[in-house]
Amino acid sequence: MSECFPPCKLSRKGQLAGARRQLRNRRGRAEEGLRRVRPLGALLGGLGPRRAFASPAGRFLEGGGERANAAGASMARWLSRDPVDIENILALNPRRQTHASLNSTTAKKHEKKHWKRNADKSCPNCEKLENNFDDIKHTTLGERGALREAMRCLKCADAPCQKSCPTNLDIKSFITSIANKNYYGAARMIFSDNPLGLTCGMVCPTSDLCVGGCNLYATEEGPINIGGLQQFATEVFRAMNIPQSRSPSLPPPEEMPEAYHAKIALLGAGPASISCATFLARLGYSNITIFEKEGYVGGLSTSEIPQFRLPYDVVHFETELMKDLGVKIICGRGLSAEGLTLSALKEDDYKAIFIGIGLPEPKREAVFQGLGMDQGFYTSKDFLPLVAMASKPGMCACRSPLPSIQGAVIVLGAGDTAFDCATSALRCGARRVFVVFRKGFTNIRAVPEEVDLAKEEKCEFLPFLSPRKVVVKGGKIVAMEFVRTEQDEDGNWNEDQDQIVRLKADVVISAFGSVLSDPKVKEALHPLKFNRWGLPEIDQETMQTSEPWIFAGGDVSGLANTTVESVNDGKQASWFMHKYLQSLYGIAVPTVPQLPLFYTPVDSVDISIEVAGLRFPNPFGLASATPTTSSPMIRRAFEAGWGFALTKTFSLDKDIVTNVSPRIIRGVTSGPIYGPGQGSFLNIELISEKTAAYWCKSVSELKMDFPDKIVIASIMCSYNKDDWTELSKVAEASGADALELNLSCPHGMGERGMGLACGQDPELVRNICRWVRQAVRIPFFAKLTPNVTDIVSIARASQEGGADGVTATNTVSGLMGLRADGTPWPAVGLGKRTTYGGVSGNAIRPIALRAVSAIAHALPGFPILATGGIDSAESGLQFLQSGASVLQVCSAIQNQDFTVIEDYCTGLRALLYLQSIEEFQDWDGQSPPTVRHQKGKPVPKIADLVGKKLPSFGPYLEQRKKIIAKSKVNMMEQSTLVSQLERKHLAPKKPIPAVKDVIGKALRYIGTYGELSNTEQVLALIDEEMCINCGKCYMTCNDSGYQAIQFDPETHLPTVTDSCTGCTLCLSVCPIIDCIRMVSRTTPYEPKRGLPLAVNPVC
Repeated sequence: MSECFPPCKLSRKGQLAGARRQLRNRRGRAEEGLRRVRPLGALLGGLGPRRAFASPAGRFLEGGGERANAAGASMARWLSRDPVDIENILALNPRRQTHASLNSTTAKKHEKKHWKRNADKSCPNCEKLENNFDDIKHTTLGERGALREAMRCLKCADAPCQKSCPTNLDIKSFITSIANKNYYGAARMIFSDNPLGLTCGMVCPTSDLCVGGCNLYATEEGPINIGGLQQFATEVFRAMNIPQSRSPSLPPPEEMPEAYHAKIALLGAGPASISCATFLARLGYSNITIFEKEGYVGGLSTSEIPQFRLPYDVVHFETELMKDLGVKIICGRGLSAEGLTLSALKEDDYKAIFIGIGLPEPKREAVFQGLGMDQGFYTSKDFLPLVAMASKPGMCACRSPLPSIQGAVIVLGAGDTAFDCATSALRCGARRVFVVFRKGFTNIRAVPEEVDLAKEEKCEFLPFLSPRKVVVKGGKIVAMEFVRTEQDEDGNWNEDQDQIVRLKADVVISAFGSVLSDPKVKEALHPLKFNRWGLPEIDQETMQTSEPWIFAGGDVSGLANTTVESVNDGKQASWFMHKYLQSLYGIAVPTVPQLPLFYTPVDSVDISIEVAGLRFPNPFGLASATPTTSSPMIRRAFEAGWGFALTKTFSLDKDIVTNVSPRIIRGVTSGPIYGPGQGSFLNIELISEKTAAYWCKSVSELKMDFPDKIVIASIMCSYNKDDWTELSKVAEASGADALELNLSCPHGMGERGMGLACGQDPELVRNICRWVRQAVRIPFFAKLTPNVTDIVSIARASQEGGADGVTATNTVSGLMGLRADGTPWPAVGLGKRTTYGGVSGNAIRPIALRAVSAIAHALPGFPILATGGIDSAESGLQFLQSGASVLQVCSAIQNQDFTVIEDYCTGLRALLYLQSIEEFQDWDGQSPPTVRHQKGKPVPKIADLVGKKLPSFGPYLEQRKKIIAKSKVNMMEQSTLVSQLERKHLAPKKPIPAVKDVIGKALRYIGTYGELSNTEQVLALIDEEMCINCGKCYMTCNDSGYQAIQFDPETHLPTVTDSCTGCTLCLSVCPIIDCIRMVSRTTPYEPKRGLPLAVNPVC
């Protein structure tokens, strides 16, 4: 070892003294310096004065001189100690605690304020909300948040969340698609049952509906953010700009029967009408017209839900989806005795009408008679539309200002509308807002989400008060008087006239609900019958009114209290309108409703594939494993949509097996995750316990009922020609499309001379394949084990033996874990014995991908049935691109159920479709480019506004909020343009690739290490606006990398230095997607060698 150091002229004593002096100056710890220096003396003591060493220029230095002096000086700094610049970087790196810390309470209170991220309870200088109509929903999610939340979902059986949704969304299925990064599939599932899926994802009172039924309410972590997931998936779909299309099962419009050309009118362009029209159009009706009295569509979603909860472009997007199906909208025509009437529409040959006009008039208390906006009094139907028209770009061509709301505002009511009024008033300039209601907090009708937001924005809540008098001076409201309300023992609410409360106020907003009271509108609804509440009489099941050709839904029906319930009213009415219209033409309709799903051009992408002469309807099939334990399971899988299935491996009766238990356990590769989403499983299950006769009869039955599906019989024998010949012939005679030779079971069967015992030797594999090739004419595939040194040699032997392809790979042999007492799990019997089992799941995906790509490289065109960690369309595409032909799935079904096939197929179609559109070249599969954001909400780059970086906590967060608020006010003042909402459909500009076109696409990128470039280097770039200041990048770079990231002690903003080597560890541990990007290095990369290179290295 001493020969590693260059010679120096310093004596050993001089060397020690110099080293000690340096260490004292840097550390002030003499004892440590001595302890570290002594080994250096021992090393240097053996150096001869005339040994030759190489200089950086490549010349030898011998026996002293300037180079030797320089080398001696370099020894003053120990190589195993960090230099001063690195010591500075490491200042905040975690250190082992050696004693309890001591800090005064006063100091900690002061320090806490610096790092505080949540709202300060006493915030006298908080930013103003005026003109700030940014998204304030707690539920909003970015991709990171959506993926984490979707992974938490249990995807329950007979899911209560779905039962609690008015539109009966298949919530667990769309969340499964999100977890698999199939955002198109999730959106398709949502829009199939709810044409206003994005609107409802934003405004649904989920805590009272789907979330209220979530089984995770029974756990510590709480229920799933279903609304946020729904909003995220539909937002991504909106960014895809893909139009809605008619069901592929429908004939072209011109070939539809006469009944489908009947004229249909819908009155009002609110949620109920848009939903009804959409479903009617999906059924095939082509002459649908919506009449809307306003100049905009969306009804109350547009006019009364504020921009910060529901932007107008969302309503516009969903309306355009409806119009994709040919629905027409005529604005400026509403129900009125002098204009549009039911009688007039009937005369105009409209065969069916849906009324979805809402409740257009406010409920007005007697105490407010004679008051109007001039005095400072608004109803919610006055105030919210004014706010909407001023704050919702694209809603109307006007450029009206926000209502001027100054001073103190009283909002009357305890429903969602009241809280919308309260939070909107703050954005119109109100100094203080009081929400006043007659009953107590437990009687608030508004959903908790709305109440919490109002509370965060410093609205004051005043319960148990009933309006008594409005005080007006000088033509303006100055105060209101209230009487106290109390509830008696019988539950009745009474006013106590002896308890009077007077509140000063400049503006009063009444939000006491809505009614249908306009006599002209009621006259236009003749000849409908009305109930005691002044609303049309309606059959609550069919949504039919007293006139069989007229239907109604939404607020006007008196049934719906929320947007999603209005959507469901329209959905319900559409089917019974369909039944009514068909009856006019004498056509019977199925008793069980059959409303078409949501379709787009993506759903027409062909994902079939031909392999070894067999046509697979899609590339996803069941592996020979637990999902194919019995033939009824395979039948259910085919009914769900799987393209092919392998039987559970069976043998001759002489080799029949009996399993032990327990035998299938959760893996530990994902850490302490319980429930679905396991990254791995370990099993010690053997082949099928059922006989060959059972499986052969089952194969015959399955092929009879599912002739278009591929059934592959999986068989296993010992190394015996007669056995393989007999079993393969029996399997072929059963009608199987192909065989799979199980030469790879990693446990149990190998001890019998089967499975792994045959599959690790190329010669045995070659011979077995030859025997089977001689015995049968149908294709067969050898199932390979990854538990070999060279899997390519085994695959080549299969090919040489006549196999039509291989399955790669079976499970990886492993031991999953031990308990604290040393006993294994699974532990069998009283002796708690175990054996090495097969590890499966996405934990082995890298091993399987390597095997597939290596075989595809070595044997071009040789079919590969891939298996090992395929749990989504995205992972399936990776295997196809690596050279696989079709895909086998097991562990993903163990995590969920057979219905995941729908997600896989829609996901693969979407991935192929998006590849054909040039505008998506910067997308990663179905993931759009990450917008700079915090908590899922876009944020501006502060450095561009004020020339400095600011983190998002403590005093910096307050500065950020004020800077952004000021920026928004300036933008509002400077903007004179009215937003024009344009929807440009993105269509493929090149052929949509077929599955066969992507097979092996990635192989050109995979090669040897020597083929990689070490001159094209990258380095890390951190987006300080997205950074959450956790320091994970800093810590991993310090203790596992190259100490190339500085971490500011005040702002906790990391900065990458020139020492970055581009290792990418920081990006790998960063919790925020795309907060760190790797960009090309613009300067040459020069590795730090530690010491000069030697011409003839001696150590």
